[in-house]
Amino acid sequence: MAAGKTKITGLGADEARPAPVVLISGPEQFLADRAARAVREMLRGAHPDLEIHDIDAAGYGAGELFTVASPSLFAEPRLIRVEGVEKASDAFIDDAKNYLSQPADDTTLVLRHGGGQRGKALLDAVRGEPGAAVGAVEIACAEVKRDQDRLAFAQAEFRRLRAEATPGAVRALVAAYGGGIGELAGAIEQLVGDVGNRITEEEVDRATEGRVEAGAFKVADAATAGRAADALVLLRQALSTGTDPIPMLAALNMKVRAMARVFGARGSSGELAKAFGMAPWQVERAQRETRGWNEADLARAVDLAAETEWRLKGGSRDPAYALERYLLFVARRGRER
Repeated sequence: MAAGKTKITGLGADEARPAPVVLISGPEQFLADRAARAVREMLRGAHPDLEIHDIDAAGYGAGELFTVASPSLFAEPRLIRVEGVEKASDAFIDDAKNYLSQPADDTTLVLRHGGGQRGKALLDAVRGEPGAAVGAVEIACAEVKRDQDRLAFAQAEFRRLRAEATPGAVRALVAAYGGGIGELAGAIEQLVGDVGNRITEEEVDRATEGRVEAGAFKVADAATAGRAADALVLLRQALSTGTDPIPMLAALNMKVRAMARVFGARGSSGELAKAFGMAPWQVERAQRETRGWNEADLARAVDLAAETEWRLKGGSRDPAYALERYLLFVARRGRER
């Protein structure tokens, strides 16, 4: 059957479902693995006799796809999973493009492409240039890296688990788990399993006690609230236990950047959140934290953030002093002394 003239159906990672051709694209491996696992489990649930075949696109030999897609003696449904399409051999690209014109019956072909230009002609053929492959769907797994994206991901995880968390609880969890989103997702699932479906900031604090990132945000919160003495004590306690100063700086920088974005801005928290790529509660908190600042001093804080980062990364013999100076500048609303 020739390729149709419709555009490909786009799905989120949590909407993954079987289709004749499933393209899982983008660099976020955790979401890609989740989507691929969901497709497999749905097929297995419907067909206990499912045959599963794995193909490495980089080491692919001509004809391999058609061999595994050929009907078996008992015509069991098949799942063909292809990894590394972004490194595919020419033979795989040619065979896959030919396969798209007439997908095998009772077969789901899952193509995993992590990003880059290699295999673009194949992706174009799947996506619908000029027409989407018959029954093709695409699950885009964009990198979850920015602060607001990680917050949105955490909120979605709570919804997926039918749980509710206060804004402060979500923020504290994101602060505590600054690595891959798989770790963050696991922490959320564990927390819901331990505490239940209503999560507060206090419960997150107990669960994340001692994590470097969580401690960093406690320092930053004290500084932006104007509690200079508390912030300084927390900072020195953290550094005395061997805590890396970089996460401490990153936490403070994130809050200073948010303050700089909302300073002087007019509009509702919802409107500003949309404009700045923030959550409404983030806007409201940043607005509260700008009280007592003037524009020149806040601009100086942004400059001092960059200067402090340079000092922490080798530009100073006393990085702890540089971080303390920046922290006190923020805590004192732009006053050096």
